[in-house]
Amino acid sequence: MPVDHYENFPVASILMPRRLRKPVAAIYHFARAADDIADEGDLPDEERLRQLGDFREELKRIAANEASLLPLFQHLAAEVKQYALPMQPLHDLLDAFSQDVVKKRYANYEELLDYCRRSANPVGNLLLHLYEEATPINLAYSDAICTALQLINFWQDVAKDWHIGRVYLPLDDLARFGVSETQIDTGRADTAWRALMKFEVDRARELMLSGKPLGTILTGRIGLEMRLIIAGGLRILAKLEAADYDMFSRRPVLKPFDWVIMLAKSAPL
Repeated sequence: MPVDHYENFPVASILMPRRLRKPVAAIYHFARAADDIADEGDLPDEERLRQLGDFREELKRIAANEASLLPLFQHLAAEVKQYALPMQPLHDLLDAFSQDVVKKRYANYEELLDYCRRSANPVGNLLLHLYEEATPINLAYSDAICTALQLINFWQDVAKDWHIGRVYLPLDDLARFGVSETQIDTGRADTAWRALMKFEVDRARELMLSGKPLGTILTGRIGLEMRLIIAGGLRILAKLEAADYDMFSRRPVLKPFDWVIMLAKSAPL
C-alpha cells in the first residue's frame, strides 16, 4: 500500500498480520481521500470544506448504523463494526484536514502540537485498537511517536509546504532564531536557519525517543513494524543533520541501504 499522499500512515506491509491488512487499508483510504480533498487540485476552499463536511455526515451514518452508498464508507463501516473502532479519531482526522484548508501558519509549538494531535495521533490510536493494545500508556507512547513523525515530515518538506502556502515552523521559533519567511522562499540555509532547524530536529528526536518503549511493548511482527517506523523517523532526522539542515537543496529520503540499517537496529533484543 503506497503512502505517497498520507506519509505518516504505516504501510500494510508483509509485517502487518494478514487479518489486519483489510481494516488498515480501509482506514488508510479514508485518510488519503480526505487529505486529497484538503490538498489536491484547484478547488476553492469553500468546496473543500463542503466535501469534508460530507465525509463527516458519512461518519455519522456509520455511528447510527445507517447504510452508505459510497464504497469508501461501506468498507470503513464494516471494519469499524467488526473491530469496534472508536469514531472520534476519524472525526479528528477530518478536523485536521479542514484546518489545513483555512490555517496556513502556527503561532507557537503548542498550536502545532494541537494540530498533530488531530492530524497524526488518531492513526496510532486506531492501530492500537486493531492490535487490541489500546492501554493508556500505549496510547501515550503512540501519541509521542505519531506527533514526532508528523514533525519530521514537516521539517523534511519545508520547501514543499511553502509552495502550497503553508509554514508549519512555529512563528515564534522563526522570530527567536531570526529567520524570515522570505528566507524560506529563497531557500537560504544560513547559520540562523541551521540553528533553527537543529532546535526543531532535536525536539522531534526527543519526542520520538519518549515513545520508543512502545516498540518493545508490542510483540511479534507488530512490534517489529513499530520499531521500523521509529527507526525510519530517526533516520530521516539523521539525514537532515548530515545535510546541514539544507532540505531545500536535498530533501532527505530513505534509500535501500537505509532500510538495511533500520532493520538491523530494529531486531529484538
